[in-house]
Amino acid sequence: MNESNAAAVRLTREITSGLKPAALEDFYRDLHRHPELAFQEHRTAGKLAARLRAADYDVTEGVGRTGVVGVLANGDGPVVWLRGDMDALPVQEATGLEYASTVDGVMHACGHDLHVTWLVGAAEALAAARDTWSGTLVVIGQPAEESGGGASAMVAAGLHTRFPRPDSLLGQHVTPGLAGFYPHTPGLTMSASDDIDVVVHGVGGHGSRPESTIDPIVTAAYIVTRLQTVVSREVAAAHSVVLTVGQFHAGTKHNIIPAEARLSLNLRTQDPQVRHRVIGAVRRIVAGECRTAGCPVPPEVTLRPGYPNTVNDAALDGQIAAVHRELFGAETVFDFGPAMGSEDFSLLAPDGVPYDYWYVTSTPPDVWEAAPGTDIAEKIGDVPGNHSPLFAPDPSVLVPGARTLVAAALSRLA
Repeated sequence: MNESNAAAVRLTREITSGLKPAALEDFYRDLHRHPELAFQEHRTAGKLAARLRAADYDVTEGVGRTGVVGVLANGDGPVVWLRGDMDALPVQEATGLEYASTVDGVMHACGHDLHVTWLVGAAEALAAARDTWSGTLVVIGQPAEESGGGASAMVAAGLHTRFPRPDSLLGQHVTPGLAGFYPHTPGLTMSASDDIDVVVHGVGGHGSRPESTIDPIVTAAYIVTRLQTVVSREVAAAHSVVLTVGQFHAGTKHNIIPAEARLSLNLRTQDPQVRHRVIGAVRRIVAGECRTAGCPVPPEVTLRPGYPNTVNDAALDGQIAAVHRELFGAETVFDFGPAMGSEDFSLLAPDGVPYDYWYVTSTPPDVWEAAPGTDIAEKIGDVPGNHSPLFAPDPSVLVPGARTLVAAALSRLA
């Protein structure tokens, strides 16, 4: 390990020794009890902003509607951005936790309450130990990651021009897996995500006279079935692609054949050429089935680009992974490989700025041991994961998750 990384590990151990697990857990439980959906994170943003101000950060609120930016200028040196997202999901919690969501139909099912808590813990620890490093630390509380518009909204609101330009952007995400591991993947780590909306136009009428109609439900059903062959028959096995029909809406009553049917698709890809080919196949299949059915109006296919690929800077990831290995143990850091999940994290990085994004596993040991299977891949499929109403990370990861951010930041600061 080089001298810089060794210093980052030593300092991390020193300055995080004062982190209070009980205080972090109180903050985390409060956030978990009060989840807020995308662009509605007013309470969460206020809590984060208050903690940053108390730690002497120059805080700006309302960046991209509900985003928070805290700047701690601490002499000459690199500029490091740390990001945590804040929004919850429209999920009814079923964990039975004492600190379960108090908001009906809304839950921190993706762990962004953990992300904010980690961000606060790291920001406060680094501020308290500012005599040990120099440079500028920028802490970003991002809204609306789940809806895909949060990072773009912050950039549109001047994130890249109103605040010190970063030399590196750093972030992390909670994930299922036995608590105590910190997966890193150099290069491609998360997939691109696109939403596709389809409207099939038929001819409506009475359910007793189907011969006088062109039934869009039947046509849409053929489309759904045919779409299942795109990945299996039009994409090489070496490529990872997921095409999901997430919504199918049509009709209002048992005996009415509607005039239209609507489908909502989600596409995950890791290669731009494959993405282009799959989108073309979707358009072709939708148009073909509608022509075959004799639909009176061509279908509407609307592409809504969402998240780009997340591609870690390999050198930066290698450096931070090495620091985490030294800090937590060599066996705790491994290459997770590219995931089919998607993020808008990369959009926060100005052009040419390297970024790194890693994971913190969080499944309680008793839950992990009870899960069937003999290897990691089998067990991960059987423990509650992100977006599950049963997702309940182990609070034991609160302090380590803050330490990962501290160590990563110190590895970049002077």
